[in-house]
Amino acid sequence: MAIGAMIHTFTVQLADMDRGVYEDLTLRVAKHPSETDAYMLTRVLAYCLEYTEGITFSEGLSSTEEPAVVVRDLTGRTTAWIEVGAPDAERMHYGSRLAERTVVYTHRDPAKVIAAWEGKRIHDADGIRVYGFDPGFIDAGTRVLERRNTATLTVTEAQLYLDLNGTSLSSAVHEHRID
Repeated sequence: MAIGAMIHTFTVQLADMDRGVYEDLTLRVAKHPSETDAYMLTRVLAYCLEYTEGITFSEGLSSTEEPAVVVRDLTGRTTAWIEVGAPDAERMHYGSRLAERTVVYTHRDPAKVIAAWEGKRIHDADGIRVYGFDPGFIDAGTRVLERRNTATLTVTEAQLYLDLNGTSLSSAVHEHRID
């Protein structure tokens, strides 16, 4: 954990009907001093939306060798490289070479994130997926964030329903591909 990091706790009831994942999660999230609330909330959503055995948060912004969220199998091999925000093409190339699955969850405009990679070398770029949310969704969520958070997250037919600290929010989960 980075010096000066603030710990946020998320108690999440996850019901991802699209993937058949139903879990009660307690997440302790270290927020780096330079990390925005929007980035942290997107990181938590990425963790939940990708939840599977072997998933963990990395060292976050203080780690240059790992994505925000990573999935490893029992041997320690990276099976999913999950970036958050607007990673550069070099990180995407590295992650795509290392893992079977590479995805990005962004709180920014996905078209601009993808445009920044144009003309750059990215291994298996066709296999990378970029996920975004409806405009204003992440901002609305950051307004109700606390140090201790309670959430119910339901996903059905690529629609996300989030009750965060008593505030109900919803968004489609938009999938984008690199052209």
